[in-house]
Amino acid sequence: MTELALPHIRHRYAEVGGLRIFYREAGPADAPTLLLLHGFPSASHQFRRLFDALGSRFRLIAPDYPGFGFSDSPAPADFRYTFDGLADVVEDFCLALGLDRFALYIFDFGAPVGLRLATRRPEWIIGLVVQNGNAYEEGLSDLARDFIANRPGVEGAEERVRGLLTLDMTRGQYEGGTTDPAAVAPDSWTLDQHFLDLPGRKDIQVELALDYHSNLGHYPAWQEWLRTAQPPTLIVWGRGDAFFTEPGARAYLRDVPEADLHLFDTGHFALEENLPEIAPLIADFLDRTQK
Repeated sequence: MTELALPHIRHRYAEVGGLRIFYREAGPADAPTLLLLHGFPSASHQFRRLFDALGSRFRLIAPDYPGFGFSDSPAPADFRYTFDGLADVVEDFCLALGLDRFALYIFDFGAPVGLRLATRRPEWIIGLVVQNGNAYEEGLSDLARDFIANRPGVEGAEERVRGLLTLDMTRGQYEGGTTDPAAVAPDSWTLDQHFLDLPGRKDIQVELALDYHSNLGHYPAWQEWLRTAQPPTLIVWGRGDAFFTEPGARAYLRDVPEADLHLFDTGHFALEENLPEIAPLIADFLDRTQK
């Protein structure tokens, strides 16, 4: 029988601060570890094909934040849905699993969550994979700036955010900017919208959207960490992203000049269309940084 290098993927829950946090895990326990932090409006399922590609060689762990995917989703009255709050849970998740030495994959919402983690626990981070995860003002498109302008107390902000939580908008985040939309599985946006449409989930997304502006105030501290720590860094970026533009990818080189930058003619969810090109880059990066 032909042997295929296919991973065994486990789907588990961790108890974190009274919440059940869902996560996916694959790979040998003693293998180089990659913690993958997902974006909006998705969850850890966005990494499912990357798990298939790399999960037999590397230890991959991807949690769902509270209010996303299969994790617990307490009402906003019972949980602080801010980016600080999400970072608190991810930090406690790492402590619960004993994760204290890993490369970090940051994408979209995962960038402000992961970079908070990196500045709190710099000794944990031995490498950084950045995929359309912004940390620079020049990486914000006009569309992103309009989104960030929605904040508490701004008239009409909540209504504008709720208008983004539709199937058409969710699908557009996957297909927008791609070279071949047929490469994007409809399962992705369909599952995302399923979760968005669950009772109370849109209220959660409104809370987080109105807090997004807080991330910009952390940009200088994150950039200082990059300059000081000089973490081995791989940047893979869909240049057709409607929110986070190519200048945001190139800006990392200002603080981490030795970073390895690769741009792809695709959109926000670059793994959907360019996994065959991106997965080997990540594998080579993990081999180099975690020996």
